Amino acid sequence: MKKLLENITDLNDLVLQGKALEAFEKYYHDDVIMQENENAPTVGKDANRQREKEFFASITEFRGARPLKITVGAGVTMVEWHYDYTHKEWGVKNYKQVSIQEWKDEKIIREKFYYAA
Repeated sequence: MKKLLENITDLNDLVLQGKALEAFEKYYHDDVIMQENENAPTVGKDANRQREKEFFASITEFRGARPLKITVGAGVTMVEWHYDYTHKEWGVKNYKQVSIQEWKDEKIIREKFYYAA
């Protein structure tokens, strides 16, 4: 579990440095499945890369992000984040989100995000 803690900490640090897409390339599996709440999942690294790029391109003002809590289990990590930004379509977003990562071969194979809609 020490390696998972190192990986999720490095991933979070990259996000905080504004290198979220670099973190995506480094830590996400080619077959990754990502899902927000109970929405349909996005399958595959290419589709998720595109989704991530569209999300970051839609941020008009970024005021901050920080991980509040990190938990590591057998093949699983969980991070509670606080985000504060303005999205061109959604407006001001200031909220907490829990993301759960399932790992395979030191890469995230599945990630689900839970937040108030």
